Amino acid sequence: MTHSANPFGQVLVALVTPMTADGEVDWDATEKHIDDVISGGADGIVVTGTTGETSTLTDPEKLRLVEVGKSVSAGRAKIITGGGSNETAHAIELYQKSEKLGADGLMIVTPYYNKPTQAGILTHFRLIADSTDLPVILYDIPGRTGVPIAYETFLRLAKHPNILAVKDAKGDFSEVSRVLNQTDLLYFSGDDANALPAMSIGASGLIGVTANIAAGPYRTIVDAVNRGDLATATEQHKKLEPLVRAVMTHVPGTVSAKYILHGLGRISSPRVRLPLVGPEEWEAAIIEDELALVDGVDGVDFSNFRPDRNAAAGGALPKVPGTTR
Repeated sequence: MTHSANPFGQVLVALVTPMTADGEVDWDATEKHIDDVISGGADGIVVTGTTGETSTLTDPEKLRLVEVGKSVSAGRAKIITGGGSNETAHAIELYQKSEKLGADGLMIVTPYYNKPTQAGILTHFRLIADSTDLPVILYDIPGRTGVPIAYETFLRLAKHPNILAVKDAKGDFSEVSRVLNQTDLLYFSGDDANALPAMSIGASGLIGVTANIAAGPYRTIVDAVNRGDLATATEQHKKLEPLVRAVMTHVPGTVSAKYILHGLGRISSPRVRLPLVGPEEWEAAIIEDELALVDGVDGVDFSNFRPDRNAAAGGALPKVPGTTR
């Protein structure tokens, strides 16, 4: 199946969902944050993904995030909804509602917890893709779902006219090369540290957590790769390395990204919803030590970084429980 050009963008932010201190979505901060990352260089926003705490968001919150994203982006960036479910019928319902609200694409994660066979994974993806006219990104993250998408399953899914891309958080570059050689699927790095290595073998871009904090350097990397300027791309990759390590290594990326964004004064609270909790004292200290090594990253000034470990401590119990099964 020959697909059209990339409909998703290349610098996609796996958006955090800013919350108040009591764990309710801070809609004003969310609007500001979306505008910030787009102004910083993002041309795609994934709302209600893993980083957006989709597993503890309600369905109405997920849908409103699509609406808010569309309103704030105003055509400057694609809005991709990642808030599916491990129940196929529930996922179809959410994605169809998101399509009606103007979502530009869907990111469908491998069903988690159920541990389906490859036949079950294939059926799940196909039925969702059949239910919408939107372009689909497959999200392969076996570290969270327990089951990888097999090479043979990719070959079969690539034949579906709506399935256009993969977010790869598996890190198997030999398989990435193999799928790129045998299909027309677009690949997006789902591991911030591997963004440039993935693009060097043909990936189209990234869906990144660290891009919440610094979208600009990823824009520079992507633009440099597009014009064949490996030296510039590598320079930015090296500058980002300690920031990526701070965000992605010590606590879940959502937790560290919110901790850092709050310390920079860019969101109102570092709060996450339980069972996620803010970094413990020793974890916060390591994150701060890593940040002390960040130098020359465009768009981020850590001289004004003011972390608040007390504000980040613990997790919130929202008034209404989430609806993801």
